[in-house]
Order: sequence, then structure tokens, then C-alpha cells
Amino acid sequence: MDIDGGVGAAEESSRQVQVRFVTKLKPPYKAPPTSIAIPSNLTRFGLSVLVNNLLEAANEDWISEPFDFLIDGELVRMSLEEFLLAKGISAEKVLEIEYIKAVAPRREEEPSLHDDWVSAVDGSNDRYILTGCYDGFGRIWGAPGVCTHVLDGHSGPVTSVCNLKSKAESVTDQIVATASKDRTVRLWKLGAEKSLNQPKKVRAFKILQGHSAAVQSIAADPMGDMVCSGSWDCTINLWNTSASDGEGNIVSVKKRKKDGEDEEPQLEGEALSTLVGHTQCVSSVVWPQHETIYSSSWDHSIRRWNVETGKDTLSMFCGKVINCLDIGGENSSLIAAGGSDPILRIWDPRKPGTLSPIFQFSSHNSWISSCKWHSKSWLHLVSASYDGKVMLWDLRTAWPLAVIDSHKDKVMCADWWKNDSIVSGGVDSKLCISSGIPVQ
Repeated sequence: MDIDGGVGAAEESSRQVQVRFVTKLKPPYKAPPTSIAIPSNLTRFGLSVLVNNLLEAANEDWISEPFDFLIDGELVRMSLEEFLLAKGISAEKVLEIEYIKAVAPRREEEPSLHDDWVSAVDGSNDRYILTGCYDGFGRIWGAPGVCTHVLDGHSGPVTSVCNLKSKAESVTDQIVATASKDRTVRLWKLGAEKSLNQPKKVRAFKILQGHSAAVQSIAADPMGDMVCSGSWDCTINLWNTSASDGEGNIVSVKKRKKDGEDEEPQLEGEALSTLVGHTQCVSSVVWPQHETIYSSSWDHSIRRWNVETGKDTLSMFCGKVINCLDIGGENSSLIAAGGSDPILRIWDPRKPGTLSPIFQFSSHNSWISSCKWHSKSWLHLVSASYDGKVMLWDLRTAWPLAVIDSHKDKVMCADWWKNDSIVSGGVDSKLCISSGIPVQ
């Protein structure tokens, strides 16, 4: 795991710079506010050693840890001298340098093994991780390597998974959704866990059918009452997630006997509405607000939809196949997307007159398969790629904060879990967890 692109310790230099270290961190992280002279060729690593020495001098029990450094709101990713020259900052005055905890994984957990490619992951529930696999099963992981539930019912690879917001506090009443190449979306209630040595097998309580091709992506509305699905048939369907069979578009599937026991009936649901406009596969859907859905497609476009009218209110054409999409950043207004080139792009649709990306990150070297904003930070997001790497980004620098190379093949999906871990799955059939990430 590379935190800083391999910066070495600084060599001695005759040129000195007067600096003052400041921080918003609480004690014992506060260094003395006096200005000191330091070599101008120090890099992030050398600055981190220096701040740790200052903190250790004030606290003999201090345990060293890595820091990052901001000058005028931008992360330092070169030597001080190079940074000041590049930004046109005078070295004659006292330079104020803010230090923050370095945002990078501290631990690699034991991987959770699957029987085939891990194609989808959702870490939005702190109590478990939800995965989808090319073996046709969804799985619930209560902890690294501990599978508590297997979602059994799809007849093709699972391509996307999502949690529905549950009003209940327990996992028992949680509802999750899965999508598959078998053209269906299925809804599952996790139910009570059995104290067995093997995972509990769960059967879907509702099957949503209506797409004429593989379903590629699903997303739940913030209330959890509906789910939308994007498909290779170029459409986006909206579905009701209710377990009630009192609606006209839901029919009960007869109870079937299995191993001599009656199984619970399944419900079938038809789409409430269909959003039409894309001309190729709808690769990703995101539902950040009740009235708004975003979608990306292999037709090179990103669209924003009004749920009530079914009309698209924004169409952005990017010139590339788009694989993945997420909404986040400042006021949850920024669009991050990746696709058939190695560049992670970020747009701000609030800026009038232009739809050019405001950020472009280009450290991957193959297709980008997944991107996800941190739910608590406007600055941080994660990306995954077919180059086998997962990268952690901060909008204040063009270089990745961390490069996670836990996978031995293409990475197909990534998400945040518990706000301080990155979960990812790939062609090596592993769910990997990088934890201890101090996002502020």
C-alpha cells in the first residue's frame, strides 16, 4: 500500500524556510505555534517526521503517526521549494502550514472469499456488508470472513446490490435489493439470524420483472419506498418496494413445498414507470434525493431525471463510455464518473455556461469500474479500476492519497463502510477491507 507515491527522506539543504505549523486537531495533536526554520527541500514525509518530533517533545507518550500538509488549502505533494515555486508563493515571509491526519488505510482485514467474481458491494449499513457475486448469490457479511446470510434465487450473475433504508434498528428487519443478468430485481428480508455454523439461506419476498435485458445497476430512493433499475435494454424502471400485495400490479406466487416445508409466498411486481432516453446500456443509477435520479450510460451520457415527470432535466455528453457514477462532494452537488479510459472526472452542474469537468484524476491505467463519495466528507472519494487498484482521492490534490493493491486482478466494485473503511470486490473472488482511514 503506497501512501505518498514513495517520497523519501529529505536531504540536507542550505536553504531554509521559516514556517509555523497550525492544526484544527485537538490536543495532544497541537504543536507549539512558534515559527521555526526548516530545509526547503522537505517533502510530506520529512514534514511528518518533523511534526511528530515536535509533538513527542511535548508528550513523551506520543506515538508517531503520518500527517498530511496544506498550504493555502492545497495538499503538498512535492518538496516545499517546488510547491512554493509552482504556486508563486514567497519564501521570504513566515509560511503557515496546516497539518491533518494522513487519510490512508492503517490495516488490511482478512479477505472474505466468494465462489466467483465479486461484482457488487454496498457498505451503507454499519452492521454488515452486502455483496453480489457472479455465482448468482447475494451475501451478507457481519464481519470480515463471516457470512451470515446467502440470498438465493437469481438464475444469473448478480450485477448490483443496495440497502433500502429501514426504520427498524435491527438487521432482522432490514430489506435489501439485488439485480441480475437474469433480468430481474429481487427484494429480500434478512430475518433473524440462526445460531448455526453456516449462513442462513434467504428467499426473495418480491421479484420485480419487466426489463427485456440484463439489469446492470439499482439504487433505492432515500426513503426506501422505491427502487430504480438501469438495464442493457436502455431503460430505467421505477419499482415499489412494499411487501403488501394489495396493489393491482402485484400478484402472489403460490406457496411451494421445499424439503417437506411450506415456503413463504413470493410477490411479483411490475414497474410503476419507465424513464426513456438513453440509447445504450444504462450502466449506473444513483437516487440521492426523493425527486431526482441520476444515470450514466454506454451512450457517453450522464442524465438527471425528474422522478415525478419522468423527464431528463440535464444531459451531459462526455465522449466516453461511462461505467460508474456517484453524487456527493460540496452540498451533494458534484457528479463523479468513470468509464472506458483511466480518468476519474468530476463535474459541478451548478456552474453555468460549461459542462467541462472541474477535476480530472488520471493515476489509473485501465477502465474505471466504480467510484464512491465519502458520506461525511465533501473532499474524499474512492475509485476502483480494471488495473487491479483501488485509489483514495482528496479534491485538494491531483495525486491519490493512497493506492490499495489488495486485489490480484480486475477490481469491479468499491464502497465505504463505517466511514473509516474501504470495501472492494473483484475478479479474484475476494471482498477486501482496508480499514482505519481517519477521514475528517
